[in-house]
Amino acid sequence: MASVGRRDPIQVLDERAAPPTRTTPYGDHEVQVYDVRMPERVTRALTVVVVHGGFWRLDYDRGHASRQAQAFADAGHPTAVVEYRRPGMTGGGWPGTAEDVAAAVGAIRRDPDLAHPLVLVGHSAGGQLVAWAAAQPWAHGLRGVVSLAGVLDLAHGEATDVGGGAIPAFLGGTPAQVPEAYAEADPARLSPAVPVVLVHAVDDEVVPYDLTTRYAARHRGPGVRLVPVETGGHYGLIDPEHPAFAEVAAAVDLLAS
Repeated sequence: MASVGRRDPIQVLDERAAPPTRTTPYGDHEVQVYDVRMPERVTRALTVVVVHGGFWRLDYDRGHASRQAQAFADAGHPTAVVEYRRPGMTGGGWPGTAEDVAAAVGAIRRDPDLAHPLVLVGHSAGGQLVAWAAAQPWAHGLRGVVSLAGVLDLAHGEATDVGGGAIPAFLGGTPAQVPEAYAEADPARLSPAVPVVLVHAVDDEVVPYDLTTRYAARHRGPGVRLVPVETGGHYGLIDPEHPAFAEVAAAVDLLAS
């Protein structure tokens, strides 16, 4: 294993695990698929559904989440990694991207290899998508969601230019231009119906920590737990070699119990 001191966690974006057990479509578009990674032996009857980040942009697909997903499979979890349409693809952006997540979760629930209670784990833009999912009627039955450095206050993020224009590109404009999109998509405005664990490094310079604390402040209660991580930046949470990843595994275990 590489030394964390000699390895920048951002390298995880370029690294890939071995191929998945299988890739299964959940829709007609070529990217409407999910990768299944099965452990050698299922020791944890909880399926982890990974929703990747990348500011909803075309440049970032599920490949960079493969090592994170493999780590969950190595820990005994059946695991699925969701791909979804993004702005620039037919049907991508709001609401199509979120509709893909909903459709994928529905298909995963029907998948016989993955027929266990589900936890959704989303990083960055994926954190927004899983926190949005936590507030949907179909979330009933999910064990919960884990947001990793999530973009959880879209209006504040747009105002402070988080992602360099990524938020209005995803939603189709600013809050003044498309207020209904922000009302429907912004996790800060949506009360979760299932448990939510928020894991975020305080030294994150890509998605500021305060986007998570603002969400936590809006949704105070026993169903929302904030887990601050002192170091790890934006990418340590998806790098199985970084100590911050232990907090992610612990968050999944918390929901499993």
